[in-house]
Amino acid sequence: MTKQDKLILALPKGRILEELMPLLDKCGIEPEPDFTDDSSRKLQFTTNHEGLDIIRVRAFDVATFVAHGAAQLGVVGSDAIEEFSYDELYAPLDLKIGHCRLCVAEPKDKAEDDDPARWSHIRIVTKYPNLTARHFAARGVQAECIKLNGAMEIAPALGLASRIVDLVSTGSTMKANGLVEIETILDVTSRLVVNRSALKTSPEAVKNWIEKFRNAV
Repeated sequence: MTKQDKLILALPKGRILEELMPLLDKCGIEPEPDFTDDSSRKLQFTTNHEGLDIIRVRAFDVATFVAHGAAQLGVVGSDAIEEFSYDELYAPLDLKIGHCRLCVAEPKDKAEDDDPARWSHIRIVTKYPNLTARHFAARGVQAECIKLNGAMEIAPALGLASRIVDLVSTGSTMKANGLVEIETILDVTSRLVVNRSALKTSPEAVKNWIEKFRNAV
């Protein structure tokens, strides 16, 4: 089998990968031993299937790898799917893992007197500028979005913006930084995504893996 014949499955590092491992097992996918070694510098791993390799990348990057055809399948949060809106990305299956929510939050003392219904223009720090702007535009609010990839919770205290939009799981980080959730934009789960072109060039192989994941959920 040539390198071009192999399918690449892009998976996210971190917490989601831990939740994914039982699904991979149910699909009959056994990565090489150092795949789950966080200290490993490797990015691409073989599996017990000659026609399938796995790459382990940052969660947001999974969508990019699959959309541009560098990987044919991947697992990515619905937040990234909504943020990038890639035409080549097809999400046939909710894997029902990685549950969290994308929320608007602000300092507790500000929230006590704030009324979101009266907003017309707001400044927000977020990793999701496109999704955030679309959400508020739909209700006639102009959102000035400042993009940060992390440490959003400290932004209000430093005066960068009075509100943030970020993923929330337990809410403990926001609470520790004096923030409260005031609105949920999106309930997030991890999805199996497929490159649309790969569905045409390798339909049998790609559909086979979609069905394996469907049976595993």
